[in-house]
Amino acid sequence: MSMKKSLSQLLTVLLLVGLVACKSTDSNDKVNNKRIMYIPENITNEVINQLKDSLGENAAFRIERGVQQVAGLWQESDGATNDFIDFCKSNFVADSTELFTLYSKLERNTEIFFGYFHKMDVLLKEPLQLMGPDATPIDMMFGSYDVSAHLNDDLYKNKVAFITALNFPYYSLKEKTELGEKWSRKEWAYARMGDRFTARIPADIQQNISKTLTEADAYISDYNIYMGNLLTDDAKTLFQKDLKLITHWGLRDELKSDYADVENGLAKQRMIYSVMKRIIDQSIPQEVINSDKYTWNPQTNKLYDNGNEVTANPEPDKRYKVLLANYNALKNSDVYYPNNSTYLLRAFEEGMEIPQADVKMLFEKFVSSPQVKEVAALIEKSLGRKLEPFDIWYNGFKGRGGISEDQLTAITTAKYPDEKAVKADLPNILVKLGWKPEKAKQISSLIEVDASRGAGHAWGAAMRNDVAHLRTRIGEKGMDYKGYNIAVHEFGHCVEQTQTMNDVDYYMLNGVPNTAFTEAVAFIFQNRDLELLGVKQPNLADKYNEVLDAFWGCYEIMGVSLVDMQVWEWMYANPNANPAELKSAIISIATDVWNKYYSDVLGGKDEPLLAIYSHMIDNPLYLSNYPIGHLISFQVEQQVEGKNLAEEFERMYLQGRIIPQIWMKNAVGKPIDIEPLLKATEEVILKLK
Repeated sequence: MSMKKSLSQLLTVLLLVGLVACKSTDSNDKVNNKRIMYIPENITNEVINQLKDSLGENAAFRIERGVQQVAGLWQESDGATNDFIDFCKSNFVADSTELFTLYSKLERNTEIFFGYFHKMDVLLKEPLQLMGPDATPIDMMFGSYDVSAHLNDDLYKNKVAFITALNFPYYSLKEKTELGEKWSRKEWAYARMGDRFTARIPADIQQNISKTLTEADAYISDYNIYMGNLLTDDAKTLFQKDLKLITHWGLRDELKSDYADVENGLAKQRMIYSVMKRIIDQSIPQEVINSDKYTWNPQTNKLYDNGNEVTANPEPDKRYKVLLANYNALKNSDVYYPNNSTYLLRAFEEGMEIPQADVKMLFEKFVSSPQVKEVAALIEKSLGRKLEPFDIWYNGFKGRGGISEDQLTAITTAKYPDEKAVKADLPNILVKLGWKPEKAKQISSLIEVDASRGAGHAWGAAMRNDVAHLRTRIGEKGMDYKGYNIAVHEFGHCVEQTQTMNDVDYYMLNGVPNTAFTEAVAFIFQNRDLELLGVKQPNLADKYNEVLDAFWGCYEIMGVSLVDMQVWEWMYANPNANPAELKSAIISIATDVWNKYYSDVLGGKDEPLLAIYSHMIDNPLYLSNYPIGHLISFQVEQQVEGKNLAEEFERMYLQGRIIPQIWMKNAVGKPIDIEPLLKATEEVILKLK
């Protein structure tokens, strides 16, 4: 699974939008959900003209944009019209040296605020996210508390926010795209400072977003199925007694591993498939969620207590209640964003910084490509049977050199009995990947390893010299192969997070253009997991399989992402829907996407399987980052082939957080595109034929 972005980072993304915000006497006056400006337009224009007259045309753009931004953010509580006029005249900085001094002070203190608030957030959430005693209601109260919720309110009150908005213009994605290729590093840093204060979200709304998303994360983190309690129609069990899997990641990864089980693999996969469909339609008994008290036949949906059938109580649409709560919490902030007035728009225009229409076009073109049926034919030939819907997770292209997962687990549990062993081996992993020993130790010293309640995630620091957190499941017997595979993925995130925080030249440029880029690093690390264990060496067949695996992975996750986007479009079109209506809509959307792009390949008319992904529930509109990450990863893999991975990583990733397409052109010479992967797949198919 991927990195889960921290809630503080997510809320920062939510703030990076809009040019003009609302007027308010308490939080905001709204008339039919429209903003009312406190500062009249004629006053704004008068101030602009006066500043231009005194400072000249060289500062004209900054004056116009800055004064307009402040006018849009100014509320009655900030002062009268004369106070606004005096503020703009007194605080606009025209001199370039003085402007850099102002930037440097704002940057320094922004890092202090973000860094320490983030550190508190990490600590407060530990009882919810790490292995240990069961979380209590008071843990949830502290974990869902947003320690930074009042920061922006305070910075508006003391006028720091207005000084920033006045002197550092906000640029739209279109403007960044048109101008950014010619910007210096300093100009990019200034532009990112201009993203800092563009909307004025009341603290209570921000606090509610944090609370709601934390509760969603906790719901998914504790959604486990005890596989040893699942029964076949003849009351037999197929899985070991102590196997507990989180949905959907654990279920999916087990299904993938079962391709290697010649005796019971197909029966196991069909059982997992039944469990997934029960989760989607919410017919799953509440009694089997995170509990091993009962046995359960997921095919018939019958529940047993010591062999006696008992009444099963379906989960009461909680999955969709949680998603709806996320939607409502985020929608409540929409009115404060003048340009991108829905979370759906903000997720792409301001979060991903790739227009949704472009993303959707890439995905639809890919899943409709003729290569899909050609790769499916290869899979069908390999399996020796007709494909079934769950073969969307086929992983036969991931060769293990003849080593079974049980054998791999024996290796990983011996090598990594606990978190300390994982932590101790991080520098060695980096050296194997091409980092010099001294740099490998430096990076690893800033990464902590934690045993996770959930499937695993990475959580980067928000200030230099603070630690990132690599989290994965580590059982009592040590880390099994699934946990190791996830840990290598999350380690890729942590390396990116650590270097792009500590080694990028400007703090405001720390990180990557969007989360798809950190997914790309994670995929590159994860693809080398067996090499890192020393059990497999790359060869030509592996190269072919890597291409086919990347292709099939994109085919799978692009459909899921198309469903995710359509679900949010539906929620915005039906803002008063209840959980039952949302469930029905999601199943309908998932089956429509399936019938259009998948049923001819994998069978199963009207299959809802694309709705199983947990990220849809606990990480709003994150899913599109996966396929974009796969595409970036493939293009980056082509770029680094035959080169030192560490050197290429630093050349590319230390660009920091500029916009995606400019980053890609600088890194690999081309924008994000599906054509390199489609072309490579076609070449592999021809060679195999």
